[in-house]
Amino acid sequence: MDPDIGIRAAIEEHWRASERGDIEAEHALYAVDAVLDYPQSGERFRGRASISAQRGGHAADRHFTLRRIVGGGNLWVSECVITYDGVPTVSVSVMEFADGQVVHETQYFADPFVAPESRAALAEPMPGGGETEA
Repeated sequence: MDPDIGIRAAIEEHWRASERGDIEAEHALYAVDAVLDYPQSGERFRGRASISAQRGGHAADRHFTLRRIVGGGNLWVSECVITYDGVPTVSVSVMEFADGQVVHETQYFADPFVAPESRAALAEPMPGGGETEA
């Protein structure tokens, strides 16, 4: 089997598990010594247990809408909308793999914004873009 197919399936399961709140399944793709970085807050979490604990302790009602996964080999990117207590945030997750597990993830978060009228004649709505309307 093509290893990319297995990694893509594991990433898809990660996001499905995130949506259903299955902490164990959500973190199954992380290596025991994985690192997670949040550049905007300057935080680094070392180890699957720390990564899982910080996500499991989140007080917000969270939902995950996967937009797409792109990648191959050891580098994969997921775009999704994470809704915290009804407020959407666009997230980009960059996952680096070794031996079929995430060894390093960097996750970026961006709040939605209203597009300026000056661009209206140039743009069209993105498919599935309704999750990010402000």
